[in-house]
Amino acid sequence: MNSTVPFSLYDAFSDVSFGGSQGAVISCSKELTLAEKQQIAKELGTPATAFVSKSTQHKVSAQFMSTVMELPMCGHGTICLMTRMIEDGTIDWNGANKIDVELDLPKGTAIVEIFQRNDGRPLIMLDIAPPAFQKAQIDGDELAALLGIDKSGFEQSLPIEIASADFIHLIVPTRNLSVMRNITPDFNGLIKFCHKHDLETIAVFCTEVEQPGYDLHVRDFCPAVGVAESAAAGTTNGALSSYLIRHQIVHQDDKGLVIIEAEQGHEINRPSSIRSIISIENDCISRLQVGGVATKVIDGQLHISAKN
Repeated sequence: MNSTVPFSLYDAFSDVSFGGSQGAVISCSKELTLAEKQQIAKELGTPATAFVSKSTQHKVSAQFMSTVMELPMCGHGTICLMTRMIEDGTIDWNGANKIDVELDLPKGTAIVEIFQRNDGRPLIMLDIAPPAFQKAQIDGDELAALLGIDKSGFEQSLPIEIASADFIHLIVPTRNLSVMRNITPDFNGLIKFCHKHDLETIAVFCTEVEQPGYDLHVRDFCPAVGVAESAAAGTTNGALSSYLIRHQIVHQDDKGLVIIEAEQGHEINRPSSIRSIISIENDCISRLQVGGVATKVIDGQLHISAKN
């Protein structure tokens, strides 16, 4: 017997359709096996698919899959997921303008704050673990060649470092927007490079920006986890924000907060806006949040054929 499950497709970190990073949400996946979830994620082809197994007003149990693997956490997937839960009524405002939700994942839990904007849309802010940093033992000439730029395009006053949290990112500072726009990645080479150095994403950034009001311009290359270039990545921006604080590029305000607005996805025609909010206590990060909004693009039923 064939069956159907409800699904929706959202664009995360974008106020409008066809921007940001795509994420699918399968609203009722309790009966699906891990193999079926992976097959569905591959069929849908989005950078992340959220599979909801159980949901209440203040707790959502879910699992994230890319087209090639299970993801321990996914920032843009969480924004799509929680927006879906608000829109289908699983999570109700009940007259409030802020809701706290526990996101229960196979390998841990995370706190999600949902704020009601003035236009009524949900702004999703996800707590993520601050990364640990270490020196990157890599060949700069090799990395530059894989990115299709000259090594002089790297920002010489800042180090290339590894940031490890839910994902392992190589943080690569560049001089300016011109360098960022000229990147032409060798994706097959980057996959081998990431596997050799136990990396999952190559997070390239500069502090020159295209839009007023932003602090950071980002490109994130993730072919090792199934996404050539991410249009918007919450976990990556959390790592980048922590890097900026670590190297005193940004500073806290009088409330002990650092708020960073990042632009991403412009080079692949999917412009995105990612907000990071960092709380600082005793010169250390005490809380790291990333978030934004999501826009629904498709709503429908996924048909699943029964096995013989």
